[in-house]
Formats: sequence, structure tokens, C-alpha cells
Amino acid sequence: MPFDTTKLPLDVVGIQKLLPHRYPFLLVDRVLELDPGKRIKALKNVSINEPFFNGHFPGKPVMPGVLIIEAMAQAGGLLTLLTAIDGELVNLDKLFYLVKIDNARFSKMVLPGDQLVLEVTLKRLIRSMALYETTASVDGKVVASAEILCAEGGQ
Repeated sequence: MPFDTTKLPLDVVGIQKLLPHRYPFLLVDRVLELDPGKRIKALKNVSINEPFFNGHFPGKPVMPGVLIIEAMAQAGGLLTLLTAIDGELVNLDKLFYLVKIDNARFSKMVLPGDQLVLEVTLKRLIRSMALYETTASVDGKVVASAEILCAEGGQ
């Protein structure tokens, strides 16, 4: 049975029931929109309290691009986990790993106080792999984009 989209927004407590990530690596705070099997829109609130700002960079805090990519991948994982496949939700015991990133682009720095809007479209789902088209925006302007491939991994 697919996720009931009338239960949106999905908060961080619901997200933690789906994703294995925890502090300091859970990079999605809320799911705003879901079109099962097609697209998801989620948020990441960027706080000065993020541990990576201590070293990236002292006095000039900037969110690392690889973490923006990871946030987009986690949103993609939520899209897959909230989508029914052959009438059943994906097995939550399975772990999916980032295996490929193509066409990554960064157009603006992400700073403390920004709210990343993560938009992910599922391009293809093949066996145990999912290909996503992703963007991250701040104040309506795209700050990063990439095509991301995730695959189910062994335990």
C-alpha cells in the first residue's frame, strides 16, 4: 500500500523511521510533497550548529557540496521508500548506497540560515537501483543539481 500523502508534511520523526541516518548525518528535516513513484519535495534547514561548519570554513561557513549531494540522495531514498513497488512498500531493512553522481553542478554557496528545498524526480527504477534527477534550491534559486544513482547493498 503506498504512503498516504494526506499525512504530509512528514516530520523528522517519520523520516527517522524510514532512513537509517542519524545526527550528524541525517540531512532531511521534512517531506513537503510526494507523488509516489515520481517526485518528492523535502527540506533541509541549514543551521550554524551543523558540526561541519567548525572546519568548513572557520569565519566563512559554507555547507560542503558533497553534503548537499547527500541531502538530495537522502530525499531520493525517501521517495523510493515511500513508494509502493508491485503494491508493497520497499523493505525498510534494506540499505541503499550512493553509487554514481553525474552532471553535478554548484551555482551558489549554501550558508547558515539557508533552507534547502530538495526536489527529486525518479527517472528510472531497475531491479535494485534507482536513478534520480535532483536539485537543491534556496529562496527559489537552484544552488546545486545532479543525477544520482543509488543501489541496494549487501548487509
